[in-house]
Amino acid sequence: MIRLLDILFSLLGMIFGIPVFVVIVILSLLDHGSPFFKQKRVGKNQQLFTLVKFRTMSLGTQSVGTHLVDPKSVTKLGAFLRKTKLDELPQLLNVLVGQMSLVGPRPCLPNQSILINERAKRGVFLLRPGITGLAQVNGIDMSTPRKLSRYDHLMIKHMCLQLYFKLIVSTILGKGSGDRVKSG
Repeated sequence: MIRLLDILFSLLGMIFGIPVFVVIVILSLLDHGSPFFKQKRVGKNQQLFTLVKFRTMSLGTQSVGTHLVDPKSVTKLGAFLRKTKLDELPQLLNVLVGQMSLVGPRPCLPNQSILINERAKRGVFLLRPGITGLAQVNGIDMSTPRKLSRYDHLMIKHMCLQLYFKLIVSTILGKGSGDRVKSG
């Protein structure tokens, strides 16, 4: 049922989000010339996939967990996109093709070995990663891999349609700040 909802909501989001998508692409081209950011991430069954987002950081920013990035790397447009979570819109394509779900553990980088090990111990990789999840709406990011993996496991253990919708609505309403760039 959740996969069907993922497909339906990602299609609707892509269709109704076209005007926003076009504006962000144009502003990104004017701001830094490269609207999209692609990065290898660890998905279901620890398979790598390419995650797509709107670029929020300067070209050449080091490929590390967001909590390790220099805050000066975030562009002005990028700060707005992050705050409004509009940078996540292109991930609807990842959801549509089945690499991600709307709700699930945020996909980590292949070089985040502590988080990968913690998630593997808790069976987190048995599900598709998500655009949002329990940890994100509670402000838990990848800087605390054990705590994050415990929240991921808790979410998976209690996943149902009610929690799915609650986490989506909480994200849309701006709750939480997981995966944020730490200020100096």
